[in-house]
Amino acid sequence: MLKIASMELIKNYIETNKQRFLDELFEFLRFQSVSADSKYNEDIINTANFVAKQLRAAGADKVEICETAGNPIVYGEKIIDTGKPTVLVYGHYDVQPAEPIELWISEPFEPTIRDGKIYARGACDDKGQVYMHVKAFELMMQTGTLPCNIKFMIEGEEEVGSSNLSIFVKANKERLKADVVLISDTSMISMEDPSLETGLRGLSYLEVEVTGPNRDLHSGVYGGAIGNPATILAKMIASLHDEDNKITIPGFYDKVIDLSTEERKALNSAPYNEQAYKVDLGVDELWGESGYSTLERTGTRPTLEVNGIWGGYIGEGAKTVLPSKAFAKISMRLVPNQTSEEITKIFTEHFENIAPKSVKVKVMPHHGGEPVVTPTDSIAFKAAEKAIEESFGKKPIPTRGGGSIPIVALFEAELGIKTVLMGFGLDSDALHSPNEKYDLFNFYKGIETIPLFHKYFAELS
Repeated sequence: MLKIASMELIKNYIETNKQRFLDELFEFLRFQSVSADSKYNEDIINTANFVAKQLRAAGADKVEICETAGNPIVYGEKIIDTGKPTVLVYGHYDVQPAEPIELWISEPFEPTIRDGKIYARGACDDKGQVYMHVKAFELMMQTGTLPCNIKFMIEGEEEVGSSNLSIFVKANKERLKADVVLISDTSMISMEDPSLETGLRGLSYLEVEVTGPNRDLHSGVYGGAIGNPATILAKMIASLHDEDNKITIPGFYDKVIDLSTEERKALNSAPYNEQAYKVDLGVDELWGESGYSTLERTGTRPTLEVNGIWGGYIGEGAKTVLPSKAFAKISMRLVPNQTSEEITKIFTEHFENIAPKSVKVKVMPHHGGEPVVTPTDSIAFKAAEKAIEESFGKKPIPTRGGGSIPIVALFEAELGIKTVLMGFGLDSDALHSPNEKYDLFNFYKGIETIPLFHKYFAELS
């Protein structure tokens, strides 16, 4: 007979296995599973093997490392009763590059605890949050409290666009059949004010190349006579925002729908301390599109940001050259009704049009993803609400996430199922930055809350 996953039972199991859970997570974090750089391919394979091993140990059946044209996908499942609802857990084991290494206080792939926080690349995004699900599954299996079927799909290319996962999903619709997708790759406002994200922005990510002369030139001999690609690129990028910090690309906002007065009021009712926000980031003033609050700018408005810019001599000392080429990587976050394909197209056309004849421009799309909004009246969302309320003692606040998880829109399009975004990270966890962290409290709180989601989802379904 199935036991009920009571809070006492859950907490006792976590307390008994606390150190082992942490030791295993540290082993996971030591793998340098950087998907953006092929020199880490062996680590990618080793990480996938680790995930598969841990799923088997937790009690999953049919665990398989599925090869793709890129990095492998780890799949596993536990079907207890075909008449019961099924939850598909999605996450990723790949991580962002750790550079610049010199800005890390401790080694990025040697997890370190400071002030109750785990510092390591991938600690929050997404290894720490993936591992919560593995250990929550183990907890339910070992205590006889798994109330529904569960499937795991943990990929290795989320940080580079998930292009091969989309192929896998389309080819494995029957295997991936489920009633909801559960993802912990997002954040909460705080542990004092828990929240559930109800939407994500889309993404158009690309690289631009500006070429001037056919070789690097002596800046004294040729300076003033030849267009400098670095200078021209800087001017072109600067022109992409106007004095109100609105994006100047024609047609960029055509399909953007403004929130209603009521929606804006609800969004801005979430706890937010602007002074604390500035102190945390070490800035004296915030910047963004005029007429919108910080919460609106980071969750419901589209953006254009430069992620990297380079050209010419950047080594130590001086080398007086006029560079032949200059480059930049640019990401645009998109909101509902915008599509990555259309935005990439109009960006490309605009960037080519504003280039002076003294240079040649090339735009190279990398990857994209579509914006999504998740329903707040679904059984799955209500189950997440109840789980968080029981675990935290407070009902979660609905919020909009500023990041992108490209696969969420694909799940809806190909599998016909919605997603619940139940993340336990914090915006201050330095995702994609040096000194990424994840609080020990958050890690264990996630393991505590996830079994409650499964319990309430099974009860409400």
